[in-house]
Amino acid sequence: MNSAKDLICTGLALCFLTATLFLSGCVTTPEPQKETDSVFFPDPPAPPRIQFLTSYTTSKDVEEKGNQFDSFLTGRKDPPGTHLIKPYGVAIQDGKIYVCDSQKTVQTFDLKNKKFGMLEGARGMGKVVQPLNISITADGRKFVADPVRGEVVLYDADDMYVKSYGLPGQWKPVDVAHYDDQLYVVDSRNRDIKVFDIESGEKLRALGRTNKPEENLGLPTNISIDDDGLLYITDSGRFQVVIYDRDGHQRGTIGRPGANLGHFARPRGIDIDKNGLVYVVDAAFENVQVFRNDGQLLFFFGGSGRRPGDLFLPADVFIDYDNIHYFQQFVDPHFTIEYLVLVTSQFGPRLVNIYAYGKEQGRSYPPEEELMEGAQEKLKKWQEKSKETK
Repeated sequence: MNSAKDLICTGLALCFLTATLFLSGCVTTPEPQKETDSVFFPDPPAPPRIQFLTSYTTSKDVEEKGNQFDSFLTGRKDPPGTHLIKPYGVAIQDGKIYVCDSQKTVQTFDLKNKKFGMLEGARGMGKVVQPLNISITADGRKFVADPVRGEVVLYDADDMYVKSYGLPGQWKPVDVAHYDDQLYVVDSRNRDIKVFDIESGEKLRALGRTNKPEENLGLPTNISIDDDGLLYITDSGRFQVVIYDRDGHQRGTIGRPGANLGHFARPRGIDIDKNGLVYVVDAAFENVQVFRNDGQLLFFFGGSGRRPGDLFLPADVFIDYDNIHYFQQFVDPHFTIEYLVLVTSQFGPRLVNIYAYGKEQGRSYPPEEELMEGAQEKLKKWQEKSKETK
């Protein structure tokens, strides 16, 4: 018969083993967990075009399991700076998500090395005050627009500071895009687009205030450039997307003021895929509308709420073809991805949202004309749904 001492020791050992197994079960995996049910847009019965995959908000969404386990055992809480505060612009390259945290600095989620932290070069001369948007070249150079610093800051492929563009106090750079050897910067103070030579830093010209009055920019916020070199500029003063060529001639517009099909209330981030689909964030509607480049709305996704796939004051959208493999684990087995769509929310439980554009395997897809015909009814349902969640 065991002595009382042996029973106590055995009991303690069992308690320790149980606690260890319990703690191990509580530790999250290195990547955000996949939602139980796949979330698709548009809503059924329409064939899915967009799947919500996952999101990134804190260091726990990317860091190694061992670091989380150590923190749990020691009771150490997350130190300041391990989570996003108010993200705006976003981009991804080579497995690293770059997020312009407008109340702090440029933060990075390094999916390859399982790390979260600030952009290495954003210190000293490279320090940013209110980073709003970022543009990354194919060779890894990063341009960050900072309206409070009053400059566009350039970092190299190793994330180190190189130089800056513009003169503080004379403008307010809020977004930036590159094409060939030139930099196109949205100046919200002077309501135009400043064009710089990337290598010399010289300002070459300004676009958007020398056209016919009805073609001038009202209050530009964001910019994207398609493969043909056309500038797509979201204009919250005109409540539409204005399309210019690189000489500043207006080539067209997308949308108009209102709350109906294809309208805008607070247009923000914008990006264009390789087939000419135009993705436009609307902070008021809290969704992303997807247009053909001729202005015809095809579908939209997101919407107000706190559920997976919903958005809360969204700001930017970014399309990526090169990093799909980092997110393949979250993809529904019956869905085939063509590219990723990253969308930031400035508030809420999910701040950097990862979606995928693609098609369901074995499903027939209607022509674009049918999508357009059904969009109005879906928009009405979305508006009713949004009112219920507020």
